[in-house]
Amino acid sequence: MSSGRPVLRFFLDEGVPVMTGRALESAGHEVIYFGQSGIAKGSVDPVVCVSALANEAILVAHDGDMKTLARGHGVTSARFASLSLLKLGCRESDGPRRVTAAMSLIEHEWMVGEGQIRRLFIVIGSTVIRTHR
Repeated sequence: MSSGRPVLRFFLDEGVPVMTGRALESAGHEVIYFGQSGIAKGSVDPVVCVSALANEAILVAHDGDMKTLARGHGVTSARFASLSLLKLGCRESDGPRRVTAAMSLIEHEWMVGEGQIRRLFIVIGSTVIRTHR
């Protein structure tokens, strides 16, 4: 990546298509794919969250449960205080395109957190993108 742009690490949850990971890699970021993570298929959300944290990665998820977990635990619980989440609320087939379109915002939001407990929480829907700080 060109200087000044961060290189982010993403951890793809089980339900996130490989093509979404490829879009993140095309933008110059690192991606840990669920199938390569060593986590058993069907693992409960807290296990996936802990794995993302252990890898110092931003969790990318398509399921609504992960958003609830992040909101319920990531904001108020010390255990997940630094959990970063990129929640995809669009169709799975639209994920790569929507992530690519939001890349400058994702990188910006990551940089905003520099110097403090860094936490990113972005929801990318079909027609809207929301950040939570």
